Amino acid sequence: MAGIVNDWLPAVQAEFRKPYYKDLYLFIKKEYSTHVVYPPSDEIYAALELTPLKDVKVVILGQDPYHEPHQAQGLCFSVEPGTEIPPSLVNIYRELHDDVGCHLPNNGNLIPWAKQGVLLLNTVLTVRAHQANSHKGHGWEYFTDAILEAVNRQDRPIVYMLWGSQAQSKIPMLTNPQHLILKAPHPSPLSAYRGFFGCRHFSKCNEFLRAHGESEIDWQIPDV
Repeated sequence: MAGIVNDWLPAVQAEFRKPYYKDLYLFIKKEYSTHVVYPPSDEIYAALELTPLKDVKVVILGQDPYHEPHQAQGLCFSVEPGTEIPPSLVNIYRELHDDVGCHLPNNGNLIPWAKQGVLLLNTVLTVRAHQANSHKGHGWEYFTDAILEAVNRQDRPIVYMLWGSQAQSKIPMLTNPQHLILKAPHPSPLSAYRGFFGCRHFSKCNEFLRAHGESEIDWQIPDV
């Protein structure tokens, strides 16, 4: 587990001293030594590394990382360049096209969003290969809640895009009146037609940021 070295460290370092984190650390260390686990261990905290706390403008919440080879890179919904774009991300791109006119890119690498202040956070940060939710319930949820609590304390405009019931379960802890919470069904093919398509979260996000004097997000993912 690579360390956190930017301004997230003072925000979450109290977690490292809690009993759950010691158990989580030992569990993750054993998992990486005995199984194939995603993402690579040096990318577990990629979302925090790429999007410092001081730069967070938008939070998108996922569940746990993709669990097949060459997919997970430490950012929710994002996959390595050259990897087939997963169905949920295909639907996200479709909504982007319909909402703000982005062309459909040829890759699923969302690092350009992260570098603009979009925190692409999974609620569980690791997974055993081919076993979705295999690291659920081992402590990651406490740690990612601490991340969300740190964002909630920021006194500036921030937008949450909460897609699906699991992401929306975090709403009670998001109490800052300066922040905007957007809700929609998950972009999975199983639920996107229930209201994710047409939610217009990307334009609503930019409208909110612009109205509060913040620069907008350029949602266009470049082709590679």
